Amino acid sequence: MGRGLLSLVLAAVTGAALLTAPAGAAPPGPSAAPPGPSDVYRPVRGPAAPAEYRYLQKTLPGQSIPRHAHDLAAAQARELPVVGGRWKNVGPTNIGGRIVSLALDPKRADTLYAAAASGGLWRSTDAGQTFHSVWPDSRTQAMGAVATAPDGTLYVGTGEPNPGGGSITYEGTGLYRSRDGGRTWTPLGLRDSGAISAITVDPADPRRIYVAAAGSLYNGGGDRGVYRSRDGGATWERILAGANEFTGATEIVLDGDRLYAVLWDKRRRPDLRTYGGAGSGVFRSTDGGETWQRLGGGLPAQGPDVGRIGLGVAGDRLYALVNRAGGSFEGFYASSDGGDNWTRTPDHKALADSQSTFGWWFGKVWIDPRNAEHVHVAGVALLTTKDGGATWSADDTSMHVDHHAMVWDPRRPGRVYLGNDGGVYRSDADGDGGWVKSRHQPYTQLYSAAITPQDVTRISGGAQDNGSLRSWGGERFNEYLGGDGEENLIDPTDVNRVFACYQYGNCFRSTDGGDTLTYFADRTAYQRRNWFTPMAFDPRDPKVLYYGSEVLNRSTDGGETWRPISADLTGGPGADPLYANYGTITSIAPAADGRTVYVGTDDGRVWVTRDLGATWTKLAEGRPWVTRVLVDPRNPDRVWTTHSGYRSGDPLPHVYGSSDGGRHWRNLSGNLPAAPVNDLVATRGGLLHIATDQGVFTSATGGGRWLRLGRGMPQVPVDDIEYDARHHRLVAATFGRGFYELTTA
Repeated sequence: MGRGLLSLVLAAVTGAALLTAPAGAAPPGPSAAPPGPSDVYRPVRGPAAPAEYRYLQKTLPGQSIPRHAHDLAAAQARELPVVGGRWKNVGPTNIGGRIVSLALDPKRADTLYAAAASGGLWRSTDAGQTFHSVWPDSRTQAMGAVATAPDGTLYVGTGEPNPGGGSITYEGTGLYRSRDGGRTWTPLGLRDSGAISAITVDPADPRRIYVAAAGSLYNGGGDRGVYRSRDGGATWERILAGANEFTGATEIVLDGDRLYAVLWDKRRRPDLRTYGGAGSGVFRSTDGGETWQRLGGGLPAQGPDVGRIGLGVAGDRLYALVNRAGGSFEGFYASSDGGDNWTRTPDHKALADSQSTFGWWFGKVWIDPRNAEHVHVAGVALLTTKDGGATWSADDTSMHVDHHAMVWDPRRPGRVYLGNDGGVYRSDADGDGGWVKSRHQPYTQLYSAAITPQDVTRISGGAQDNGSLRSWGGERFNEYLGGDGEENLIDPTDVNRVFACYQYGNCFRSTDGGDTLTYFADRTAYQRRNWFTPMAFDPRDPKVLYYGSEVLNRSTDGGETWRPISADLTGGPGADPLYANYGTITSIAPAADGRTVYVGTDDGRVWVTRDLGATWTKLAEGRPWVTRVLVDPRNPDRVWTTHSGYRSGDPLPHVYGSSDGGRHWRNLSGNLPAAPVNDLVATRGGLLHIATDQGVFTSATGGGRWLRLGRGMPQVPVDDIEYDARHHRLVAATFGRGFYELTTA
């Protein structure tokens, strides 16, 4: 990266301009105009590391920061001075989290590598019972693929290729290699790949490596498609390009002298998910990748409705799991002639049900290496056929649901390892049952944290597909509400009075610490609710609560009854016909005067009422997704907002402050690294602490000049931070490495 471009990047994040609300409209994102693909594909040659002018071409409209800013942000974050003490990880270690790829060490028995979606790379030396980190804390923790060469060389592709529904997944910084089991790592390029889905090492020539690069989910172009290196990763050439700038590769399989690849069109905007298109399909090369043919012969070949495809290859026997662009199941196909001709297997309800409406989350087929008729398919449940797809059985009870990775152990006949949203499991029955969960896997993805000054041992929080977790009432930690855990609250005056939600605003209350739960969300007014639906206590009286849909709801009796105190505070629903949950309140900040309430929305609006909803004033619009609104408990006119443009492909930090009730705003982003901001708290000592996709930062100057806060936390997204003024305690909910705690001012 040249000095000139780096200067532009730093300039983009260090300005502190005085703004008058409402702000102007945000620029639209890029659009794709896909050309039609041909039947035979020839390679697109050229270097994998683009020249500097290409980075400049791929900036966002009106901005001077490149799309691969997560790479630059990591460097910027490492360069900031560190203040404060040392973060302490406080769990959980018994819950687990999303595993996207698995690989066995060919030189060491019972040694397994597990790539956690946003939690780094982990190694087990005891057949999957316990895991420890073999990935640097200072690098991105977003993982896509792990693979081993015959000599034990370890390869990791960063960035998660699964696109997410209400949640988000994180991009990476390219491909890495380790020759010493993960103690040291060497970057191998493909920095602008966004997410790497698969890595294949040629067993006949370990210097020949193939990589499937999915590309950025939010911006087009970059290093996406299928890449080949003939020199161990020193140089790369793209041997299969997609039909358009949002077509990436999800699979690359080497079988003898044939290569198979899967391409997939996918793009996400804040209000629209496009998870299929004309570029999606299965491709084959019989000349080492020099030319490619799109496979048809009965297989859905191309078209706007073709979604994610999972592919399994065992010699001439091939299987393909095909989903439609919207995510629903299309069919399961088999070929016995290397992919020339395909037959759709009989429809089976269990197979269709396993994909639900979000088949784009899975897209994996695994064939038993000793029996090509025995196949497992990823889904909500694990699907199994023992007759090549004629009949199926589903297992969603003996292990966690939502599956992503599987590997057979050649040293232990019958032993299979499985990775899913709950972590790592092992079966010694060919994956047909007998699953045992890893007992130590500290890579849980957390959306929220809740703490109380009454009991410093109590922490709860919402976890991705692992429910609402608590540190009391059983094993530390234990799940007390299922689904994707979202907002959690603990009454600051009564530790037994708690609230917990799962996705899209399904919220419950409890008066016994969560042992029994009462659903109340059906008593609120709503048409749309965010994946993470916010709730907040009134700072003067915790029996007064607020709940945000597209309107603001208020309860004065502890959540038993609710009434709306606003009209729709958003610009209306988004364009997505399947996920009509855009156009919602995302943050609520009641002031201590009992009358003033601020809210922020996913479409960048900030509002205030100073009379408990009788009238509302719009303070800002056109900014990115509002992640947090914070009001000074001593001054209702002093307010801050944080924002994330990640879903729009905007990597910049956005922090604003106002001392006049939102009439004027000052940009406080200052020298923050180029990373979205997720939360902000203010301490009694006047410090500001913020949570970002690159960790936690602090400012003693009210913003503008930021320092990294604390040592010992990996460079992981932090979704939520909570401050306990009585004990000077800060608790961070990280999206991939569990809870961290720090003593601070």
